[in-house]
This record gives sequence, structure tokens and C-alpha cells, in this order.
Amino acid sequence: MATNGQTSAPLDFTTFLNVIDGKPSSTLGNTRCTVNPWTLENNPEVPSSTLEDVNRAVEAAQKAAKSWAATPWKERASAIHKFADAIESQVEDLAKLVKMEGGKPFMWAQHEISLSVQWLREFCKMDPPGSVIEDTVERKVVTRYTPLGVVVGIMPWNYPILTSAMKLGPAMLTGNAFIWKPSPETPYSSLKIAELATRFFPPGIFQALSGDDSLGPWLTQHPGVNMISFTGSTRVGKHIMGVCSKTMKRLVLELGGNDPAIVCADVDPVSVATNLTFIAFNNSGQICIAVKRVYVHEAIYDAVLAAIVNCAQSLKLGQDDMTSMGPISNRNQYERLKDLLADVERTGLKIATGSTKPASDKTGYFLAPTVIDNPPDNSRIVVEEQFGPILPVLKWSDEADVIRRANATEAGLGASVWSRDTAQAERIADQLQAGNVWINSHAEMQPNIPFAGHKESGFGVEMGVEGLKSYCNVQSVYTKPA
Repeated sequence: MATNGQTSAPLDFTTFLNVIDGKPSSTLGNTRCTVNPWTLENNPEVPSSTLEDVNRAVEAAQKAAKSWAATPWKERASAIHKFADAIESQVEDLAKLVKMEGGKPFMWAQHEISLSVQWLREFCKMDPPGSVIEDTVERKVVTRYTPLGVVVGIMPWNYPILTSAMKLGPAMLTGNAFIWKPSPETPYSSLKIAELATRFFPPGIFQALSGDDSLGPWLTQHPGVNMISFTGSTRVGKHIMGVCSKTMKRLVLELGGNDPAIVCADVDPVSVATNLTFIAFNNSGQICIAVKRVYVHEAIYDAVLAAIVNCAQSLKLGQDDMTSMGPISNRNQYERLKDLLADVERTGLKIATGSTKPASDKTGYFLAPTVIDNPPDNSRIVVEEQFGPILPVLKWSDEADVIRRANATEAGLGASVWSRDTAQAERIADQLQAGNVWINSHAEMQPNIPFAGHKESGFGVEMGVEGLKSYCNVQSVYTKPA
């Protein structure tokens, strides 16, 4: 379903434009740039969209949505699959942008692009939702799911492409037009992928708008937008929810987390510590479902803590392609984490490894992986989602008490239990208040499995059949013989 016959032409990775109505478009307003978190140098200019740009994109999406909804499911899936193939063919150049804009080491930037491609392909294997409720001689009742129309995806900066694949795949597969709003911090890779999409989708079906903090409100308030799918902070999610209520927009929110991991007394300390350290410090801790709090049974606390410290000290912090950890993605998050570390120092918490100070031998937004030894439950590092390379490790002795402590948060995105005793692990897991619970693993996700948050960690569902339904109106059809 290519639209211009240029499916193999190389992309220009030196200029960055919006994508409106099937073609790259310079903004009618100003341009802006972000800062490279590795070097603190300015990245290239990107559009700073105006309200007129928003209106043009929404109008184009509305015009295109009806014909896309009428396009057979298999044809939509085929277009998305070809689009995924094209992304894969540009993985190295796109990964360079992801590294430049967000601070991921190149290896992990490649991984994000490749995983996004995989997820898009997996979505294409899914069948349309719907079911026959009743089929008798008296009547037939079916449920069917129809596209909402125009969907806006508002993306975070930590995984700009993977979270976008979570949204745009199901949204477009179910027949919606999609407007991609990348984070102001990480617009570059998104704009190039959206430019690539013009080769596979009709004009107006897949668009992208770059901008500052004005852009999100214009989109969420726009009467021509039928749905907002947002990944980001709980604070902003609550605001978006209030705005969307005024026009009754459909809404999916994937918000903050403060994921606990409960480690029982019967595990191998080194093996579990290795897994927990990788999950906690991957992407410098900037993952919504990363382990944020580790509760270790007192019988093995010292051994697990020592193993976590050893693993954390082995992580390589630096600039080259073999780096384990890159810089913090942007200045705002860097300053927030420095404030949190200052509180650790001010309150006299025990640091098992790491530092409360930035890495002085490096230019960018670098913070060393830091482990806090058994801080109080009411300390900021336990109560707040750090979203960075700072990990509190806490002792527990009583099962009921550790479950209470793990649940003592308004967040409810993920949680894990680590035990060789299946009955104990399942008993604890059943009582955890989170949308995603893992036993002897953490942070696993698949396109065919629903992903949602409890409490203030989310509203609605991404991925799986339930995720497809999120981008649709449900319709019950009753048929009686004439």
C-alpha cells in the first residue's frame, strides 16, 4: 500500500520535519532543539508545531479515517508488516538517533528498534476482536468492534519507539488514523519513522507532530480527536483525564510505577541479585516497570545485598558502544535525581555502593548506579518512583507485613516474587496490587498479553486482545428473522 513508489529511497537523517497528510512538512511556527545527554551539545532543529499544524493534521486524519476503516483487516495488517520491514532495514541509522536523543547505549538503542519491529509483526498476527453471543432460531446476537476514528498517541522519552509501537500497531490495525506526538525530549527517531510510514499508508492515516509543552494540550482538547493514548507521569495523566472528560474522548493511560520485588529466603542470592540488578539499572533505571524497591528476607539479606553491590559495580558507565549504562535522558530528570540523591545524603541513609554526586569525570548527565542499604519505609527513595539508577534494598521477616509494605503505594504497575516454593510465591503474588505480576522474573511483556496498571498506574489496557478493543467502540448487533 505504498503511496509514492519510493519505498527503497534512503531517508535523509540530517533534517527533521513533521509528517502531515502524507508528506514531510515544515512547521508554520518556529523550530527548537534538544540537548544530547552524552555531550550536552545541541541536537539538530525540529519543528515546534503550532495550533494551525494541529488543525491541519486532525483534518487530514478525519478525511482519511473512513476509507482506512473500510480497508480489510488483512490489508491493514499487510501494510503495517511492510512498514515494520522498512524500519528494520534502517535499524542502525535509527538507533543512532535514539542514542543521540535519549542517552541509550547504541546496543540498547538497536534493541529498542528491533523489539519494536518484532511487536509490530506480532500485532499483525492477531485476529479482529468480536464474538457471537447467541445464535438460535429466534435470533443472533454478536459483538463487533469498530474504529474510533482519530487516535493521538502521546509518548514518553524513555522508550520513544517501543511505546509508540504499542500504540500505533493496535490503533492502525483496528482501522483508526493515528497522530504521533513524540516527547519534546526525543522527537528525532519518531519523525524519521513517521516519514518512512508515508511510503506504506494513505495520506492522513499516519502523521507525526513535534513540539513543545503546548502541543499536548492542543491535541487533547481538540474536538476532532476521538482518543488519547498516553504514556507518562501520573501527574500529567490525571490532567489529561480531566481534559478528555470535556469532550468524552476515549482514553488509555499508562502511568508511573514503583515496582516492588519480594525476595524469599530460599532463593540463590547471586542468581536473583544478578537478575534484579539488570532489571533495576537497565536504561539507567528509566523504565516504567523496572524494579524500584527490593524487599529481601532477613535470612539472606546480607548475601543478596553483597551480590547486588557486586553486580552494580561491574556495570560500565561511559561513552563507547560497549557501555552498560548511558547518561540520564534529559536535564529535568537529571536534576530531579540529583535532588533525590541529595535527600539520601541529607537524611544519612547508608549507601552500599555508588554516590550521591554526579560522575565528575564525564561531560554528560551521568550518575553512577547507587544502592541504598535498608532505608526506612517512609524515606523518599522508597516512597517516590526514582526512575533512575538508585535502588533501595530493604529487609523483611514476616510475609503478611512485606505484602503490606509492597502494596503501600498509590502505584500499581508491576511487582515480582522470587522463590523456589511455588505455593509461597503464588500466595504472595495473589495479594499484590499491580497490573503485572511476575514470579521469578520481572518486566516481561508480549504483544499478545494485556498490559495495564492498577490504582494510579493506569487506566485502560494496552496490548493483547483487550488492547485492540481499547481502540474501538463496542457494538452489539441483534438480528431476528424477518
